[in-house]
Amino acid sequence: MAFSGNFMCTSFKQELLTGSHNFTASTGHTFKLAMYDNNASFDASTTDYTATNEVSGTGYSAGGGTLTNVTPTTSGTTALTDFADLSFSSATITARGALIYNTTTAGGTGTTDTVVVLDFGSDKSSSAGDFTIVFPTADASNAIIRIA
Repeated sequence: MAFSGNFMCTSFKQELLTGSHNFTASTGHTFKLAMYDNNASFDASTTDYTATNEVSGTGYSAGGGTLTNVTPTTSGTTALTDFADLSFSSATITARGALIYNTTTAGGTGTTDTVVVLDFGSDKSSSAGDFTIVFPTADASNAIIRIA
């Protein structure tokens, strides 16, 4: 088992301090989600998208799907942002986890700077059906990206 948890990438944390990521809906950067099999090895030190061990199959293209940003907000002392759910239609794939990465960063390590590593906890599959990534509620306790 190569995935070992969910991580906010260390390089992403540093890039936030240099203004390299803009999550604003409709005017911000483009973020994508790529899915991987259980042979992929990612952790907090992951810095860039890679095609190595990326899933392949009907309804899924290399590089993954483009996410729809939810403009960052605050709740109490927590800043947060999220994405709309993402579906791969009529997909036949099996994935163990995913990377969210920025395809338009400026000042990071490249144009595929990672944001978070997502561990699905087990293999998830679809067979000629929708494979949907359901993001948690965009609040201070659950949003996919939270800074408290």
